[in-house]
Amino acid sequence: MFGKYRVEREVLDEQRLEEVTQRKTHSDTHPSLTERLKDSLRCTVPKLKRSVMSSLPVLYWLPKYSVWDYGMPDLISGISVGIMHLPQGMAYALLASLPPVFGLYSSLYPALIYFFFGTSRHISIGTFTVLSIMVGSVTERLAPDVAFLKNNGTNFTAEVDITARDSYRVQVAAATTVLGGLIQVVLGLVKFGFVGTYLSEPLVRAYTTAAAGHAVVAQLKNILGISPTRFSGPLSLVYTLKDVCSLLPQTHLPTLVVSAVSMVFLIAAKELNSFLSSKLPVPIPVELITIVAATLISNYAYLNSNYTVSVVGEIPSGLSPPSVPDVSIFGEVIGDAFALAIVGYAISISLGKTFALKHGYKVDSNQELVALGLSNAVGGFFQCYSVCCSMSRSLIQETTGGKTQMAGVASAVIVLVTILKLGALFQELPKAVLAVIVFVNLKGMFKQYSDIVTLWRRSKFDLVVWLVTWVSTLLLNLDLGLAASISFALLTVIFRTQLPTYSVLGNVPGTELYVDIETHREVREIPGVTIFRSSATVYYANAELYLEALKEKSGLDISKMIIYKRRQEAKQKRRERRAERRAKRAAKQLSAAPVFSVEEEAGGWMDTNGHCRWEYLKGGDPDCTSLGWMSELQDGDTTTLGSSSEDTLSRDLERVSLGSLGKWTWDIHSIILDLSTANFIDTVAIKTMKNIFQDFSEIDVDIYMAGCQASVVEQLELGDFFSESITKRRLFASVHDAVLYCLNHRGLHKPTVTSFPE
Repeated sequence: MFGKYRVEREVLDEQRLEEVTQRKTHSDTHPSLTERLKDSLRCTVPKLKRSVMSSLPVLYWLPKYSVWDYGMPDLISGISVGIMHLPQGMAYALLASLPPVFGLYSSLYPALIYFFFGTSRHISIGTFTVLSIMVGSVTERLAPDVAFLKNNGTNFTAEVDITARDSYRVQVAAATTVLGGLIQVVLGLVKFGFVGTYLSEPLVRAYTTAAAGHAVVAQLKNILGISPTRFSGPLSLVYTLKDVCSLLPQTHLPTLVVSAVSMVFLIAAKELNSFLSSKLPVPIPVELITIVAATLISNYAYLNSNYTVSVVGEIPSGLSPPSVPDVSIFGEVIGDAFALAIVGYAISISLGKTFALKHGYKVDSNQELVALGLSNAVGGFFQCYSVCCSMSRSLIQETTGGKTQMAGVASAVIVLVTILKLGALFQELPKAVLAVIVFVNLKGMFKQYSDIVTLWRRSKFDLVVWLVTWVSTLLLNLDLGLAASISFALLTVIFRTQLPTYSVLGNVPGTELYVDIETHREVREIPGVTIFRSSATVYYANAELYLEALKEKSGLDISKMIIYKRRQEAKQKRRERRAERRAKRAAKQLSAAPVFSVEEEAGGWMDTNGHCRWEYLKGGDPDCTSLGWMSELQDGDTTTLGSSSEDTLSRDLERVSLGSLGKWTWDIHSIILDLSTANFIDTVAIKTMKNIFQDFSEIDVDIYMAGCQASVVEQLELGDFFSESITKRRLFASVHDAVLYCLNHRGLHKPTVTSFPE
């Protein structure tokens, strides 16, 4: 049983509402610069303390850290994630066209930086598929193989100077990462964390799905053992895929066998892992098992020397010293850096907020932007490339019981030990195995193609955004594809605000609720009142459409009605002048006639059957209106025309004015504009609203506004909307207030005239 409520109050217009609520003035809600500076100086110490705590979240949670409660879960979780970092770091480095060891560096330094500045307790910072592909497109564009061909005397050989090429690619990746990190830090400091909201879920999912296609094509060379030409720019994916297809007859069979065996084993092991997930305390590290087994087989079977299977090669032990990136590269990669900054942040904040909502804590979007930016900027000095959180590792960190950012430190320790002591052991690892790890880990992104069916049922607009993002990312590459996708997504928002749903509202009987009369049966229209609502705010892009929709829904063609009314008024003035002239002529003629009584003359007005017979004066008009004064002779038997000529003349003119013209009225006497959906109003919309008030007043239709937010009222004030004719008495707190006022002011019904001619 639903509860009921009853409220009795006066009808509140905006002026009365401000009196009741004691609305604050603009100066009260917007203090001056001097007052703000004084307030800042008074609260300097507390604000400084809060600022330090918010900038270094570790100072807030680390003193409260309980080793007894959180130590063991974080350790187990960190070890599990660290084991995943090893194969993924090396595999994703291939996507970035960098030596595998730099993938391990990118799994170490950024995780340690995030420990101090991050606010999410469950995301795992490190290498990620999409960002690795984006970095790879930059490194291969600025450091292509053809630029590093070895010079043999006067002839060029087909051999590439791999050492020089990889060295320059590392510089390009580091410079791009540092620049992207600085962009993230600046955006975070200026509180631009909301920028991630412009990347909607359909856009991000379509973008990552298309990026998965780029990753597959990029790894075909390692899986098949071929050397296709890498292209850059628009349609690079198409050209690369065409080149790969042309090289299929040259597939290296030993490499293909290694890839096939690794793929079958890895897929089977992952499916078994998923099947036993509910029974296992921690997942089986199938990727680590795969690379260890592949390394052992390659080492003892001499796959590289006997079958020319490409392997990882030398992995330097120890950590490389920090170095300043080449700032001369910044100008060439600024667009790519910005794309990396936005995509990396969008992925991290979306996953971070998901875990925060699940576990009941808050993630600061601006601080996350700063934390991720510092992780990239500092990491770039240690030859790391762009990082963000990984969904697979973050899920492992959360499901294995991770409680705080200490799990990230534990995983970084595992990576550090591998770099220092175990890196050399993976020198014989086939690159085909790493490529297969990338390929199999893309299964989740391939499943996102099911979004097409889901979005077809739920939202055609989101489906179009998904498809446009997917196509543009595949064809225009990752950087231009992202720009095109965001632009198109914003255009759909503008398009939807330009073409909102316009509706006429009716009352739900017995309530103060008003709903669309076209979509609800049990509603009734208010006689004489039209309630008009737009589903979007009114602004310059849709103001004209709003006015046209109002005319259509109300059934009032303002311009035509005003023209017709003025034409009728002009005609009436001409009739009045003619009637006045005729009345004066008749009065002159009657003044010369003898005085007689009504009874004496009545017989002359009757025919033989006793019916009235009208006799027209010479020059008269047989129009009943011009003879209406004759009916006044019925006032008395002793009334004479001579003594009442002036009275009958005035009454004649009065009857002509009221009878022939009538009072111009319509079925609608009031229109209420429901602006409850508007969150702002610009100068163009204000001008449109003024025109609506003025135009409808020409045909005696009152306009009222209802449901305006305080910010909208303030913008109306600043836009000089209110005047002597348009006061705040025309604004009401709710639609129901406006309806009650209209009914009390103009009544339920009003006389109706016939439809005016076309």
